[in-house]
Amino acid sequence: MRLAPSMPLVALLLVALPLAAAAPKKPTAAQLQAQVKRLTEERDELKLRLASTEELQQEVASAKKARELAQSECEAARKENDQLRAALKENQGGSDTILRDLQESKQAAETAKAEATRLRSENEALQQKANAVPAEGDLVQLSEDILPARAINLNRATPRIKSGSFLGGRPKGVVVVHVLVSEKGDVLAARLIQGLPGDSAEAKEAGEACVEAAKRLVFDPATSKDGKTKFKVWQGVGFYLD
Repeated sequence: MRLAPSMPLVALLLVALPLAAAAPKKPTAAQLQAQVKRLTEERDELKLRLASTEELQQEVASAKKARELAQSECEAARKENDQLRAALKENQGGSDTILRDLQESKQAAETAKAEATRLRSENEALQQKANAVPAEGDLVQLSEDILPARAINLNRATPRIKSGSFLGGRPKGVVVVHVLVSEKGDVLAARLIQGLPGDSAEAKEAGEACVEAAKRLVFDPATSKDGKTKFKVWQGVGFYLD
């Protein structure tokens, strides 16, 4: 008979246990670092592809504008020729001035024609450059046809950062470094493209430490899809500071 008062407490514990078991687990630091690295690489790849596309579009647009200008000049010269011919026909006797203007107009038309030919050749050269197949050791942009370089010792290339101030502690966050990887897998250059937020000395030091750490990386170089040709490539490396 004395066990009856404890029965509600037992029921409450039984109800609370499934609720506690259903609580979601927080992601680990390694999982967060992997997510940050994957998202950073995707972002950097999109930036490089966008920059390459925009640069080519600008070159094509510039050539197109120059070609349209040459065509406009040719049309203007043609109209001027027509006007001069009409004026010459009306004045059968002609004059040295009209003849000289006619010669200058012809020269201008020939110059515009030569400029249009030159621009056409430049357009063809740009098109060939865009469609050219890169050779061993060429500097290429990451794309669907290029397998990116893969860091071999990323876990061992740790940024060397001081402990920080007593109150501030160590700097935390994501730092992204752009590295130039040779066709042999060596880092030829490194530059900071995303540091920690703020202008503090700790943030600056963290960025510099990550750049130095990136220089110590060793890569499997970027290759063609079939793996037969190795390329030189710029690509991003992310460091997660915690």
